[in-house]
Amino acid sequence: MTNGKMRRRRLNLVRDRQRPRGRSGRGFTLVELLVVMAIIATLLSIVAPKYFNSLNHSKETVLRQDLNIMRDAIDKFNSDIGKYPEDLAELVEKRYLRAIPVDPVTESAATWIAVPAPNAVGGIYDVHSGSSEQAKDGTLYESW
Repeated sequence: MTNGKMRRRRLNLVRDRQRPRGRSGRGFTLVELLVVMAIIATLLSIVAPKYFNSLNHSKETVLRQDLNIMRDAIDKFNSDIGKYPEDLAELVEKRYLRAIPVDPVTESAATWIAVPAPNAVGGIYDVHSGSSEQAKDGTLYESW
């Protein structure tokens, strides 16, 4: 045998000793996969509730902001024109709002509850959410 052949044979013997028999050394065992999946499931069970709470909190924040913007537009409309708008679309027509915002709880722009003016002049005096769900503080969204 030549030196090159012997050297290759020794390298093959060393590789064979390092690799366990019956297994090619590629891939993972079922136990390893189950451990990784258990770790991922544990992390998800910790993170998921915080994620959904932050979603609800952001919806409430957006609802408060939308209500404040629409109420401010109604007040400006009343001070400029001297009467309350007939509907929310009139605020958009007169450019007090760019568009009627989408209620983040009901996910619709058509569910806003328009409160008529207290005097018999007519028009919209106030706006509330059309959702009958309960907020984190225990109040109903429709009472905001």
